[in-house]
Amino acid sequence: MSGVRILGRTRARSQALQLLFQAEVVGRSVDDVLDGAYALSDGPLDAYAVELACGVDGLRPSLDRIIARHSHAWSISRMPAVDRNLMRIALYEMVCEDGVEIPVAIDEAVELAKAYGSDDTSRFINGLLGRVAADIEAGIDVLAEETHEQEGGA
Repeated sequence: MSGVRILGRTRARSQALQLLFQAEVVGRSVDDVLDGAYALSDGPLDAYAVELACGVDGLRPSLDRIIARHSHAWSISRMPAVDRNLMRIALYEMVCEDGVEIPVAIDEAVELAKAYGSDDTSRFINGLLGRVAADIEAGIDVLAEETHEQEGGA
């Protein structure tokens, strides 16, 4: 990603990705990572990055179930950590951030996938998030659906 300058909310999403990745690698919460030493490729740390990373971390099991439900070929454990975390961020924005339009959340995830991953990564993320978006547009509350199932509902 050298030579690419990321600004604004895109930078915040990039920072959130880095925080989530670090938390996953060390097996700790984002709060623990923020309390210790963490590394960012571009700083200072944006408040929206903290909001995203902490929000995603708090809903990770539900977000992962949404990803698993919409992934036709890959289990969560087989997905690269960058892919998982980019999709988690986009899903969080799609279902929890009223100020972010669904197409913007998807486009941002795809663009970051191009910066941090490969063309295959961006296509995979775009396809999966597109399937989730179709459910949301059909009136399905994908987050509530996963929470309901986790609590033992049908």
